[in-house]
Amino acid sequence: MKLGISLKEHSASIALSLRAIDLFCLVFSGIFSYWLRFASLDLNATYKSVLLLGVLIGMILLTVVGAYRAWRGASLSSEMRCVITATVGTFLFLVISAFATQTSVLYSRIWVGTWLITSTVMILGYRFTLRATLGALRKRGFNIRRVIIIGDGELGQDVASKLILSPELGMQVQGFITDNPDKYKRALVKELPVLGSIDDIDKIVNQLDTDQVWIALPLSEVKRMEKVQSTLATSAVTIRMVPDIFGFQLLNHSLTEVAGLPVINLSTSHMLEGKNRFLKELEDKLLATMILLGISPILLLLAIGVRISSPGPIFYRQERVSWNGRTFNMLKFRSMAVDSERNGVQWGGAKTMSVTKFGAFIRKTSLDELPQFLNVLKGDMSIVGPRPERTIFVEQFKKEIPGYMQKHTVKAGITGWAQVNGWRGDTDLQKRIEHDLYYIENWSLWLDIKIIILTFWKGFINKNAA
Repeated sequence: MKLGISLKEHSASIALSLRAIDLFCLVFSGIFSYWLRFASLDLNATYKSVLLLGVLIGMILLTVVGAYRAWRGASLSSEMRCVITATVGTFLFLVISAFATQTSVLYSRIWVGTWLITSTVMILGYRFTLRATLGALRKRGFNIRRVIIIGDGELGQDVASKLILSPELGMQVQGFITDNPDKYKRALVKELPVLGSIDDIDKIVNQLDTDQVWIALPLSEVKRMEKVQSTLATSAVTIRMVPDIFGFQLLNHSLTEVAGLPVINLSTSHMLEGKNRFLKELEDKLLATMILLGISPILLLLAIGVRISSPGPIFYRQERVSWNGRTFNMLKFRSMAVDSERNGVQWGGAKTMSVTKFGAFIRKTSLDELPQFLNVLKGDMSIVGPRPERTIFVEQFKKEIPGYMQKHTVKAGITGWAQVNGWRGDTDLQKRIEHDLYYIENWSLWLDIKIIILTFWKGFINKNAA
């Protein structure tokens, strides 16, 4: 029996083993952190309860974020993000629970923080070691998958090159299958041979003991794809297709199933699907509630400042566009005189508006944006996401800027990747869109946390704030 098949047959056992090791890391790091804090291993009932709750939440979050899926071929950074998201999420849950139940005085927050760090280091450490060990073994020829690529075009050659340049994946490319093998007098990629035609594929697969057949053909070649599948119908070989969709302007492209039908997503947002949507909503509601409770005295002082600085309402409501093109009234503390927009609005005209002295201060420090946490609680916005724009400008920009409307596949945010990178206010719109689409494509809870931290670090006071 080949080692590759053996490992595949025991993939469920491997996932179970990973869960057991993660469980051990969470328990051991909690007890070890207690010993570091108190020089004792005698946990009282309170600490035992918190330890049990933390371990339970940690294991649930590790499962939810996908820490036990097959990681072969996935990047190290994506696996690290999963682990860190789960451990930081556990820490936040314990902190929020302690705050809500007023039990934080019953146990050491230093212990919880140390537990977070040690558990994260332990889990990442053993997973990095496991990944490096498997990669080294695959480079030496262990746990190999033998692959044949069907297609002699640019896509097929690109697939072969990438597999060859990633020996740690354990994908050994045996060669190419084409419709006209006789026209090739030399190999397509390095020293990979042209093995024959599609008519002979069943015989070639059996002779070479192939594990996987990768179809790298244009989407127009449906008949050839069907021919490959029918020819290999009696073989146990795994068939994979690399769709030639890379000429499209894609956003989170993936393969999903809808009503039993396989669907290729050319432009979608995994942020709003399944567990990710739940995690995003949970993040928004919990953080918005905590922040509003914490800043309520500041909100009161700002409201008084707006009221006494100029006549008019405290809040300024402005129609903006958010998720799926839906409009909503975004809240701000009013910083302008009531009649500032009597002559209409234009892009780049924010700095020409009549702003009160107090309004100039709250705009420069972004304090005028704080009421938008109420929009988050209402469900109109997220804390992190692309900044929303006025309806009149959306109608203009969607015709002028490629990909502009893709930013509306997610909820608008109070802060975002573009803003913490300096692209806010009346700055280069194309750059802002590029950063917004990068955020949507690469979204994770960890990226949200990073953006929130950067917002506090450098995002409030900005020369482009307006």
